[in-house]
Amino acid sequence: MGMHPFFYQVIAMNYNFFAPQQICFGWGRFQETGDLAASLGTRAFIINGSRSLESSGVIEELRQLLSRASIKSEFIRTISNEPEVSDVDQTTNLLRHWGAGAGDFLIGIGGGSGIDLAKAASAMITNQESDTVLDYLEGVGRGLKLTESPLPLLAIPTTAGTGSEATKNAVISSYAPPFKKSLRAEEMIPDIVLCDPQLACSVPPEITARTGMDAITQLLESYISCRAQPIPQALCLQGLKLAIPALPEAVENGNSRRGREAMAHAALLSGIALANSGLGMAHGVAPALGIHCKISHGLACAMMLPATLQANLSVRQQEYGEIYRFLYPDQTLSVEQAAESLITEIQQLNDRIHIPRRLSEVGVSQAQIPDLVASSRGNSMSGNPRQIPDGELTQILESLL
Repeated sequence: MGMHPFFYQVIAMNYNFFAPQQICFGWGRFQETGDLAASLGTRAFIINGSRSLESSGVIEELRQLLSRASIKSEFIRTISNEPEVSDVDQTTNLLRHWGAGAGDFLIGIGGGSGIDLAKAASAMITNQESDTVLDYLEGVGRGLKLTESPLPLLAIPTTAGTGSEATKNAVISSYAPPFKKSLRAEEMIPDIVLCDPQLACSVPPEITARTGMDAITQLLESYISCRAQPIPQALCLQGLKLAIPALPEAVENGNSRRGREAMAHAALLSGIALANSGLGMAHGVAPALGIHCKISHGLACAMMLPATLQANLSVRQQEYGEIYRFLYPDQTLSVEQAAESLITEIQQLNDRIHIPRRLSEVGVSQAQIPDLVASSRGNSMSGNPRQIPDGELTQILESLL
């Protein structure tokens, strides 16, 4: 019997795997918040990452659900931008003002910004060697380590995008000086993830598109990363099979239960994958586009994804072929054709959901490219399956202008 022409190349079987201890997923399960939260403590500090959750009454409902479970709650703040050093420090000071400690826990609800702020604050309130999160971030500040366990955290994602509910880091920005770096520790993975896809129904089409492409970028980059792992690769395949058809549906019909469920699940899988496998060039450049050009993270990832796939084609053709054939088992294409088809598919998806193709359309200028290249050398870029030297990255970015 000959070998099947299509079989998975299994990576060396030697890995660690991290994931949230408890994931509660399902339409309408927001109603279970009180029971879930009761296992974490008796007083909740709520950090919200979406103004619309406040105006639509979701935050008020959250507090009522907690109250019914005899949990006191304090609504600390809403953040509508990606968290900056000052946001983390102010939030930590607020928690200190409230005497946050044993018996207390945090709830991060919203998109990646709200959940990241909650994760960072839960760690900073128990680690008091420095007053500022700056000193604990990777590659800037004093390089302090988080030595104390963070306060417990319940993550309630509402945007189906970043997967922050399942990762062990929080991304913190600064504009003067410009950087975007991670606060990272394994203990920062949220204790409980409550993922109710119904909460995403109020997310507008543009944000649905951008956050959804962030998840798809994470699924693809984790699959092909030089640190790729077997469990995350299996999760990535399922996530992509769900997300690629579901994203246009969720963008075009925000109340689509099928679309929202598939995207929420895919985003969660993307977070678990990246926490274990790392990312690549798109996520390397995205923070640079954020700090120098104020481009939102999801949009930056979406715009960089086709170029990233193209740049890695020479070393990941086999993997692209695997992904494409998993998505479309009826197609009888060669590996080369399947790999090219995957890149085309992603570009067409971007076009359909109105992601601009050219960086100049979102305000990037030729003069900014040297800064973008210099700021792209973070943890994510080191996961890219091959080295992208500065000269090549410069050419890639110039070709996207």
